[in-house]
Amino acid sequence: MLIQRIIQTIVLALLQGVTELFPISSLGHTVIIPSLLHWNNLVEDPSFLPIVVALHLGTSIALILYFWRDWLKVIKTLFNTARTRKVEKGTDDWVSWLIIIGTIPGGLLGVILKNKIEALFKSPLYTAAFLVANGSLLFLGEALRRRSEAKIKAYSPQERESHFRPLRSLSIKEALMVGIMQALALIPGFSRSGATIVGGLAVKLTHEDAARFSFLLGTPIILAAAVLEVPSLLHQHTFPAWLIVLGMVLSGVAAYLSTKFLEKYFEKGRLDPFAYYCWAVGLISILLLTFFPG
Repeated sequence: MLIQRIIQTIVLALLQGVTELFPISSLGHTVIIPSLLHWNNLVEDPSFLPIVVALHLGTSIALILYFWRDWLKVIKTLFNTARTRKVEKGTDDWVSWLIIIGTIPGGLLGVILKNKIEALFKSPLYTAAFLVANGSLLFLGEALRRRSEAKIKAYSPQERESHFRPLRSLSIKEALMVGIMQALALIPGFSRSGATIVGGLAVKLTHEDAARFSFLLGTPIILAAAVLEVPSLLHQHTFPAWLIVLGMVLSGVAAYLSTKFLEKYFEKGRLDPFAYYCWAVGLISILLLTFFPG
């Protein structure tokens, strides 16, 4: 039994660490993969959700370490604003407030819908369908961006570059809009990073800025959700403490490397490949879960 728990923890940790940042839904994979592997004893265990949240804690710690300069600026901004009682748009302080404001919608909805969200963890078939929907969202976001790019082909390079906005130019309303998109990730199958990147593209951020804003917005919510579940970790007996710590470390390392890769990828890369992946995995999972249930 211990060997099985070790394998399950390693698989879940690597899944969480990689898929949290890639726009392919970490929760979706965490619900679908154990069902496809017939780990029903794990999915139905009361310790399943706490261990998943513990792995989220590892991911959030990795993101804080990766973006430590940004979070240091956020902390300094809070003190500066409290002291001067003003903040200028277009500055680093403004970006810090955009991050703070953008986390509010997802955080509030997460608290309000907590019980209903947890119920979705028991339905891998619905989760697979939501993963297909996530692929469609990514494809639509990239298609709209390509359409916008096609319209500005006749522009000069300077005009073309100015068509897409830097993060510091966003308004509070636009930051909230991107934050509301993040709330989609409360549904297993929808990706937090995918939804917020599409939201960023919708307000004409570059791929690079949209991805960076997405990763920064997700960190506080991932961390808060994990901290809230810490008491339930202390009362579970399925996973020994050392195994939980191992899972958190593996999840954190995978998340750190994924973030480093994706920041480079989104300098030029697009969302289409992730959309195709979500369609393929979602549809195949629906077929397997329908005709070969555990």
